[in-house]
Amino acid sequence: MNKKMVAGLIAALSASGTFAFEAFTVKDIRVEGIQRTEAGTVFSYLPVKVGETMSDEKAAQSIKALFATGFFKDVRIEVEGDVLIVVVEERPAIAQIDFVGLKEFDKDQLKKGLKEIGIAESRVFDRATLDKAEQELKRQYLSRGKYSVAITTTVTPLERNRVAINFSISEGEAAKIKQINLVGAKAFAEKELLDVFQLQTPNWISWYTKNDQYSKQKLSADLESLRSFYLNRGYLEFNVESTQVSISPDKKDIYITVSVNEGERYMVSSVKLAGDLLLSEEEFRKAVQIKPGDVFSREKLNESSKAISDRLGALGYAFANVNAAPDVDKEKRQVAFTIFVDPGKRAYVRRINVVGNTKTADQVIRREMRQMEGGWYDADRVQLSRQRVDKTNYFSEVSVETPPVPGTNDQVDVNLKVVEKSTGTISLGAGFSSAEKVILSGGISQANLFGSGKFASLQLNTGKLNRNISLSYTDPYFTVDGISQGFDLYQRNLNPLSLSYRYKTSSMGGGIRFGFPIAEKESISVGFGIDNTKVTTYEDSPQRYLDFVKEFGESNISLPATVGWTSDTKDSVIYPTRGGIQRAGLEVAVPGGSLHYYRATYQHQRYFPLSKTFTLMLNGEAGYADGYGGQSVPFYKRFYAGGVTSVRGYDTASLGPRDTVNGVVSDQRTGGNKRLVFNSELLFPLPGLGVDKSFRLGAFFDAGWVWDKEDKMAVGDLRTSTGISAVWTSPLGPLKFSIAQPLNSKDGDRLQRFQFQMGTTF
Repeated sequence: MNKKMVAGLIAALSASGTFAFEAFTVKDIRVEGIQRTEAGTVFSYLPVKVGETMSDEKAAQSIKALFATGFFKDVRIEVEGDVLIVVVEERPAIAQIDFVGLKEFDKDQLKKGLKEIGIAESRVFDRATLDKAEQELKRQYLSRGKYSVAITTTVTPLERNRVAINFSISEGEAAKIKQINLVGAKAFAEKELLDVFQLQTPNWISWYTKNDQYSKQKLSADLESLRSFYLNRGYLEFNVESTQVSISPDKKDIYITVSVNEGERYMVSSVKLAGDLLLSEEEFRKAVQIKPGDVFSREKLNESSKAISDRLGALGYAFANVNAAPDVDKEKRQVAFTIFVDPGKRAYVRRINVVGNTKTADQVIRREMRQMEGGWYDADRVQLSRQRVDKTNYFSEVSVETPPVPGTNDQVDVNLKVVEKSTGTISLGAGFSSAEKVILSGGISQANLFGSGKFASLQLNTGKLNRNISLSYTDPYFTVDGISQGFDLYQRNLNPLSLSYRYKTSSMGGGIRFGFPIAEKESISVGFGIDNTKVTTYEDSPQRYLDFVKEFGESNISLPATVGWTSDTKDSVIYPTRGGIQRAGLEVAVPGGSLHYYRATYQHQRYFPLSKTFTLMLNGEAGYADGYGGQSVPFYKRFYAGGVTSVRGYDTASLGPRDTVNGVVSDQRTGGNKRLVFNSELLFPLPGLGVDKSFRLGAFFDAGWVWDKEDKMAVGDLRTSTGISAVWTSPLGPLKFSIAQPLNSKDGDRLQRFQFQMGTTF
């Protein structure tokens, strides 16, 4: 029997002109050595079939193809007569992957990451891939400051050509930044400069921010922040000379040294405008924030260029170029700027493309667009469109791009990209407030019903003071021009006995409402409802409560009609820094019911950015209520003040007139017909959190009071307080805290210096 063999890939590939065997016709093909791999898989990779001619060239191709699969550690081609024999040695399969000492990372997430690079159970084992995975895992630990990490990988052979992989990890402690030194800084205190750094030495909040752990990316960002700090204060020639990062021998402490050259401070000598201005020079000078005589500021210069570019963008010039050319006088330490304006060609929008919406209907997004296809490009309308889509709250991310249309110089497309988020919730939860105590809540809601943009919810909550169940539905686009329609059904129980108010009410009702947009950020609303309220009094209830029940009975029906106006210019719902909101509302119980009253309210709230860190909030509220047709306003429709949402430091609903029994003033609060509340608050982020907007602190001053109809409103009656507050937008809902010191409390006032509200009440 004549038997020949090609003993490997190298011999096959290096054969040149000399055949390892003579070409022959293959009558059969056998595969030897396979354990897990199907023979058919091997046949599929062979470039020769039964009945075809086998040559040394095809033998080389066969070996190369089988090696390329990654399934085999060795491949041989043998010839026995007219039979082609393929002998393979399979690579072992990974039977299991274990981690010992793993704490920093989630085990399942780590396995998922290893799978992406080829290391997973049932996969073919490859030593080179394992080494790569080990290095990547170590790099991940180093990125978290664990420089003393030690990783030992053990590969254990198992039966049936399998292996077990074990990662033994000694994580060690994360290295902390021990010291940050700035060399060459003279114009500013080192502490002031280090405040612009995200990297910090350990402090009380480091466990949360991790800013005491070194990161190359964070250091690069900090150096750019330092550069901006100097350039915004006139140091035009500022430069970072060198940066050194060293670690202690025990790999626990990191030392960072930054050497800087401050240079001289420059003043602005002149600012000129040149180029095709389109509008008058005065119009553009309104956008220039840097003036002659000012200290040079790169930030103000960039904002000036951007403001001019935005102004041109609002006119349709999407490709405008605005560049500032400096003329530096080093002797006088002055710099002059010429801002060159090139508006380019006016552009119009060819197409608006919406991507990322899989369940939300296109029209739900497009109806919020204020930039139209085929119209002149308007940068303000494009951004307004993005804001309106974002405010629908159906998406976790909304971004917009305006790329030029290829082959044209006067057309752009508007690409609006959204990332949908879950808008339906089924919730069971608990909350706590200093007024309501324990609050249990549950509900089901869908803010984007079937992708239509409609809202529906069923909510239930129960607290010591309020027990409510409500059903709501809103169609924000009942008509194509933005008129909204909604209805509400509710059942509410009010039990203020815990606040020493001797009565209870149980209300059931519903209503229909409509909203009408009258401007881009203004709307009016109208509504009509029906309410049936049952009042329960006690023998020791205040006389006015008893008189009300005697006059109108324990159960009465009212037909409230409402009209309201809202103007909302806030830049954010969660973390506002500028703009404000105004609300005016009127509720009238119209004839036809047993009660005749009206309530008028007004609120004006404004936010003023004082700096990138501090925001001043001012809020004023006023209200007036009375009856008509010979009736008085129902006592449960009167105004109250005091508590975490009005005048902090005083107990909830404790400010205002008190009942008089037999000439003696009791502790019973009766509410009032007139109400004034004023709040001022300096808001700022929690130090150490950087750009995190989930937590916000405040220093506040509150004032407020309520008066009876016959009382004269006097500033001296206002109760005032001051203190600090905190708001945390937690995963469980908003949490509000305040510590207040009443400034002019009087005998009989109920004080409550620490107040808080956890969870969301409905």
